[in-house]
Amino acid sequence: MSNPLGLAVLGLLVEAPMHPHAMAAALRDRGMDRVFKVTTGSLYDVVRALERAGWIEARETVRVGARPERTIYQHTAQGYREFVRWVDELVRVPAAEYPKFLSAVTYVGVLGPDGATEALRERADRVRALLDEIRTGHRAVLESGQVPRLFVVEAEYAVRMYEAELGWLEEIVDDIEAGRLAWPESEGEN
Repeated sequence: MSNPLGLAVLGLLVEAPMHPHAMAAALRDRGMDRVFKVTTGSLYDVVRALERAGWIEARETVRVGARPERTIYQHTAQGYREFVRWVDELVRVPAAEYPKFLSAVTYVGVLGPDGATEALRERADRVRALLDEIRTGHRAVLESGQVPRLFVVEAEYAVRMYEAELGWLEEIVDDIEAGRLAWPESEGEN
């Protein structure tokens, strides 16, 4: 299993057995849908794949009122071991990641100084908004007392990453405006 959503499912099941609908709600409530791409279809596909692999198993099927039956899943012993191994590897070993923004920054010169400044400022504004949203959500989750800090430290990491990006964006914009970032003439300009 290499799907990051599988990691999220296994992580939630460490806390308590649950059905996929509750998993999706927990991921959204904690703002983890920024970390893991969560759709109903993809979540159920991952649950089925984990079950086929023997990493999770149905614990029980319940019906509440007129709602459809829901299957509650839990780890198997093998699944828990694999989850621990997977987390350990991901924490210990840096992996090459290919963010789209880094790809675009490689060619920011084609925007020209004014276009680059405008685009970078807009991104900085959006990063500030994301920072506010993550900080607010993280604080609300912690203040609710329903989830220990350990289960939402990824929000703290995201804040630090966005803070670093914001600092870099502001520095580059300042360098462009002050003329410290040389802009060669482009052959494509007429």
